[in-house]
Parts: sequence; C-alpha cells; structure tokens
Amino acid sequence: MKKLTDAELKSIQDKQTEFNKAKIQIADGVLMQYQLMKDIDNIKSEFAVIEKEMIEKYGKDSSINMQTGEVKTAEEVAAEQTEDPKPLEKVE
Repeated sequence: MKKLTDAELKSIQDKQTEFNKAKIQIADGVLMQYQLMKDIDNIKSEFAVIEKEMIEKYGKDSSINMQTGEVKTAEEVAAEQTEDPKPLEKVE
C-alpha cells in the first residue's frame, strides 16, 4: 500500500483546514448580512412609526431639517424657492 509522506499529508491537511475556514467565514458573512437586513427592516418600521407621528403633529407636507430640527410648512418651502436665488459661484 502506498502512503503519503508526513510532509505531503500535513500539506494537504493544512489546505483542507484553510478551505474549511474560508467556507465558515463566507457562511458567517452571509449570516451577518441576513441579520443586518433584519436590522434594517426593524429600523424602517420604527422610522415609519416616528414619521407617522411627525406627520400627525406637523402636517403631511412639512419639511424637517435633519440637522437643526427646524420644521417648515410646504408653503414656507415654496416661498423660499421663489425668492431670489443666490448666483452660483464659478469654481476653477
């Protein structure tokens, strides 16, 4: 019966171990992706609840500045857009 040398056996075992580790890492990545997708769905649901509360409080067509929290009505936003726009600056 033929038999691998110790070095050959160790070499092939090491590669098999590397292969198995890589497969596990891929599986972990897929599981992480799945969990993140579930997390995003939860965030979207929570956002929808908050959004509904804001619509009830401030009106459907209100605009909220996400940095300052300032709330403007659709009329205020439209009025700002019709004011004299600032001229664009030339960029060189």
